[in-house]
Amino acid sequence: MPRSSALASALLAALATSFAPLLLAADTPDDDARELDRVTVSASTSRMPQSEAAMPNTITVIDRRELEQQLAVTQDLSQILSNLIPAFAPPRQKLTSFGESLRGRKPLYMVDGVPQSTPLRDGSRSAHTIDPAMIERIEVIHGANALQGLGASGGIINIITKKAPKADGTFHEVSVGASVAVPRGSDDLSTRASYLLGTRSGAFDLVAGVSRATEGLYYDAEGRPVGVDGTQGDLMDSRSWNAFAKAGWDLGEDARLQLTVNRYRLRGNGDYVLVPGRVPTAGARSDSGRPATSVRGTPEGVAPINEADWASLDYTNSNLLGGTLQAQLFWFDFASLFGGGRFPTFQDPAIAPTGTIFDQSQNESQKIGAKLGWSRRDVFGLPVNATLGLDVLRDRTAQVLVNTGRRWVPETEFRSVSPFVQADWRISDAFLLTGGLRHERAELRVDDYTTLAFYGPQQVRGGRPETRETLRNLGLIWYATSALNVYGSYSEGYTVADIGRVLRQVNRPGQSVESLTDLTPVVADNQEVGLDYDDGRWRAHAAWYRSESELGSLLVFDAANNVYNVQRQPTTIRGIEANLSVQVAAPTRLGVAYARTRGQYDGNLDGRFESDLEGINISPDRATAFWEQAWTPRISTRLQASHAYDREFRRNGARVAGFEGYTTADLFARIGLPVGALNIGIENLFDRQYVTYFSQTTPANDSYNAGRGRVLSLGWSHRF
Repeated sequence: MPRSSALASALLAALATSFAPLLLAADTPDDDARELDRVTVSASTSRMPQSEAAMPNTITVIDRRELEQQLAVTQDLSQILSNLIPAFAPPRQKLTSFGESLRGRKPLYMVDGVPQSTPLRDGSRSAHTIDPAMIERIEVIHGANALQGLGASGGIINIITKKAPKADGTFHEVSVGASVAVPRGSDDLSTRASYLLGTRSGAFDLVAGVSRATEGLYYDAEGRPVGVDGTQGDLMDSRSWNAFAKAGWDLGEDARLQLTVNRYRLRGNGDYVLVPGRVPTAGARSDSGRPATSVRGTPEGVAPINEADWASLDYTNSNLLGGTLQAQLFWFDFASLFGGGRFPTFQDPAIAPTGTIFDQSQNESQKIGAKLGWSRRDVFGLPVNATLGLDVLRDRTAQVLVNTGRRWVPETEFRSVSPFVQADWRISDAFLLTGGLRHERAELRVDDYTTLAFYGPQQVRGGRPETRETLRNLGLIWYATSALNVYGSYSEGYTVADIGRVLRQVNRPGQSVESLTDLTPVVADNQEVGLDYDDGRWRAHAAWYRSESELGSLLVFDAANNVYNVQRQPTTIRGIEANLSVQVAAPTRLGVAYARTRGQYDGNLDGRFESDLEGINISPDRATAFWEQAWTPRISTRLQASHAYDREFRRNGARVAGFEGYTTADLFARIGLPVGALNIGIENLFDRQYVTYFSQTTPANDSYNAGRGRVLSLGWSHRF
């Protein structure tokens, strides 16, 4: 990867030139520069207790140190994932994550194993259901899999919350911070503050916290306000708060009961209105277009809102019938309000003259479920570890028009009962065989309903279509040396094709839920071959993968009606991922990473994949690089950069869209103080002007947005 290496060299030179005079001579590294322990993932992610890092998949664990570095630069979880995982699409820097993907498919978001995604009517708000101050680490399994059931066609993103102290005692964790554009703009100040309490006394432990944050106006590198997304939702010009608590009781030496509750609210302020941009003329090299901007004003209706409440009750027993029981009951209640308009879709002459109805929609989703798993080591005296489990889920989702009380998407109830078995067999010291089966028995319940007047209206007969899918996974790991592992795997993931979009757009008479073949689930097959190397100084990972679906789910924009519709065609995605890092010396670590993704679909169902998956469905090729340095025991820095490569998208050989790549760089510095630590972050260090990947590949004047320019963040944190 010569371009990646050149990028890393440029970063090193830039930092040395700009900051060396300001820093003291290097000394022994502080705790933030220490060598990481071997990466493991939790049982809530892997479904296997005491799981090893060498699962036959690409795995990324963003630990607490890395997370703190990234949070000093940005509070946007999508941005953090993109900074550290090149296979994750460049973020939109909005409340909506619409168009963001992992390996070309939608990932399943979870918090402590509780699913946050809403696949029945995907509003793309799952990345913003908890404040980052409550997060301990993030575990990511790349690629389609059925370990957690519905929704993980692109992988699993499991957010792990903060923990109480390991020994008796109490800690307090305080953090405050602010961000501004550089140079300054009007109303650009963002603020954040959080407090966490952690305590343990005997068999009882508790961690609880509250946070409050505000986001000001964003500016691009040319000093213009970024266009506000008043419909899908925006992070800028918003406020949020979070309350979190996790209490645990040790019931003897072997058993534990834990209760976790979380409430999160994010609301737009509604202080700005959009000034649409102008998409450049196709094929005109001299026409660079004009990004959308914002001006002060009061938009009609209520500004977009995210409301997420969830609770989980977890019970573990490590000595039950010779094995370990893990049980979780969870409840999740989510509402996402979108901005409104007088869209053609919302008009109904029976209510008011056409063109006069202003409305806005809200997704409402409630989940209740249970996860059970019993694991045993050395089954029948053999070197076999096995887990038997059962997952139960009920998901009720609807999309309502809040001003007129109509339902755009009828209440849809998804019920599933899914037994599974997962096992690994240590064939010898050098080989580990893993495999499992998961049987999905699901039913979709929809009563008779009537579509909006725009679609007819149409009377649609309800029904209870059922699905039966047995999903498999199989992997083999070869421990070639103490440092090198080589693996190959096959796994299947399962999701639904945004049922809400399918149901709401019925525009032909005589339809029934039973006959809508677009409700057929999306089953993605993921094949992967990779290697991991870690000798304590050098770390490397490389993987090749292919993901196929006989009946994929694509989003296609209907510009006339300002909506996206679902199309079902066979899809194939293939790619490579690689990363390399080296501990040059005790205080210095360098790293580069690269991801290349290609995706096609069979648009005319002739058995040939003749068209490219477009930007809304797949990410560009990307390279990242970083340099971490501990200059003294109290001063450490990280310089990082990301480059997205140019790409063209073709349909039946004809060019339909293009992307002009860009490079951005960020700087993080941590300075230990007599009390606490000062964290300094500079996003878009060199103030590069660029138009976001989504805006370039899914062009529309209203959403043709530039990315953020240079942003300076200062924060202070202390645990005592």
